[in-house]
Amino acid sequence: MGKQGLGKQRQNKPRQSKPGVKPEAKLKTLDRTLSRAGLGSRTEARSWIGAGRVAVNGKKIQTPDFWVDQERDRVTFDGRPLVARRKTYLLLYKPKGYLTTYKDPEGRPTVYDLIPDVEEWVFPVGRLDQDTSGLLIMTNDTALGDFITNPESKVAKTYLVKSSTLLTDDQLDHLRRGIELSDGSTSPALVERVRDSGRYTHFEITITEGRNRQVRRMVEALGAKVLKLVRVSIGSIAIAGLEIGKRRELTPEEVSGLFGRAQASRGRG
Repeated sequence: MGKQGLGKQRQNKPRQSKPGVKPEAKLKTLDRTLSRAGLGSRTEARSWIGAGRVAVNGKKIQTPDFWVDQERDRVTFDGRPLVARRKTYLLLYKPKGYLTTYKDPEGRPTVYDLIPDVEEWVFPVGRLDQDTSGLLIMTNDTALGDFITNPESKVAKTYLVKSSTLLTDDQLDHLRRGIELSDGSTSPALVERVRDSGRYTHFEITITEGRNRQVRRMVEALGAKVLKLVRVSIGSIAIAGLEIGKRRELTPEEVSGLFGRAQASRGRG
């Protein structure tokens, strides 16, 4: 069967693997293939595909969910072969008031306003809401991004929290054991009281999940509110020494450390 026939066979669903063989990781939808090459977000890729700018094996494809074999299929964008971009890994200290998105319909500032001179397309690994500041990894390495944000990877994320009330030791222990939320119980967390000041408790919490507004919801379940929330680390990557609103490239050692965790996880699987 030629490549064209193979493409038609995969248009609606990926090819079935043989019994006992894992699904082929090289099979990706066309929009994800463009995104993984570092050309842009999947939303942008879908727009380009719909506009007829992408071809597979010489045939224009306008279906974003078209399945592509990255080893055998020839993908072109505006007539040029798809070439993976240089991998970029940035650590950004996101300020409060910035959205973790590419564009905002209301014109509010986004994290991309802080990196206008970055030539490679990068995306934020996970999100920080508008009122949360701190460490944000931005990269065009989608495999690493998927690993860090996958709850099964159990990558630790540490936050500094200022609560609206003084929290008792029992309340902090409740956070350690897990909190019942609307979407289920949270996993046990590492919690350390930093200090009490006036009517407020400052504490550090480390979680391995990534639910929407998770830390805020956990504190609210205790009957308090989060007044300030700063993410200070992801895994072994820490924000110490970086000025708010600034960025730096991750060191080769930091990147290899993240990759080491990802490879170890795949080995356990």
